[in-house]
Amino acid sequence: MTAAATSAAAPPALLHSVGDRALTWLDEHREYFRLTPDDRATGRAVVERLKPIGELAINMQVLFREGVAGSRQHARAGQLLDFTWRELLDGGNVLAELQHDEPFSPVPLEIYATFHELGLRHPALESAVEVSRRTLTWPALDMVPSRRLGVLNAERKMGLVPSSDFDAAVSGTWLGRLPEPWTVQFHIAYDVTHTVFHLTNWGAAPDRIPPEIASYLTLYLPAWMEDWANLEHWDLLGELLVVDACLPRPTLDAQTWERYAAAQSASGAMPEQHGMPDGDAAEVFDVVHHPTLVAAFASAMAISRALSAG
Repeated sequence: MTAAATSAAAPPALLHSVGDRALTWLDEHREYFRLTPDDRATGRAVVERLKPIGELAINMQVLFREGVAGSRQHARAGQLLDFTWRELLDGGNVLAELQHDEPFSPVPLEIYATFHELGLRHPALESAVEVSRRTLTWPALDMVPSRRLGVLNAERKMGLVPSSDFDAAVSGTWLGRLPEPWTVQFHIAYDVTHTVFHLTNWGAAPDRIPPEIASYLTLYLPAWMEDWANLEHWDLLGELLVVDACLPRPTLDAQTWERYAAAQSASGAMPEQHGMPDGDAAEVFDVVHHPTLVAAFASAMAISRALSAG
């Protein structure tokens, strides 16, 4: 009998606590997401600093979408989304500037697609993106298969004609080939999680996971989660917990979630690996903002699945 069939599910209260604490920390540290004048000096720096802003937007969208946030969480998530669009991205102007400077970067499209789903618009950015998408260069851009899925999912979110075949892109990923499970390494594991994220539109459509991939993950994901929990790599474990929540029959394994919750700091921040780092506030933020965003994401998805199962 598999671990998925024998494990007890984590109680919703524990799942909620992880997300609520993570959201509190993110809200209290929102100013650290801002682009600095130095960041905006070069396009490359802007791209690197925009990644956490885009992740913040996606995670707040998930909280709204899943409908599991309490009134306080709902208000915080809404305020953070408004802050992200109006202040961090200047109503989309930051993305439009990057699109102008780097017309074949998919980053503006990938970040903007989240806000487009939420009903926010920047017509000039959309026009500029469409000019780039009409070129032969756009579908020919070299990128790893899981990243290609991210671009295709952003196009799908925008209601655009896909620049290449989605199913073919899935087949080209590591996960799509259903390889030997013991060959999973650190970067491969992250590719696995992002393949699932893009397949399901960040957990919105779990049914989009092909049955053979869902069966493969159901069989091997529990062992992968145990391995990364033993290594105390909380960032990757959090992403794998999201994958678990996207499966037809998620385990929501109580022991794994208890270990994950115990790793969370009193402030609500989730360390990347082992314990919280030392350093000034900005340096600590750079290290822990991603695992903390992942904790909020994993919590929302797990609560949603736990409540729907109940």
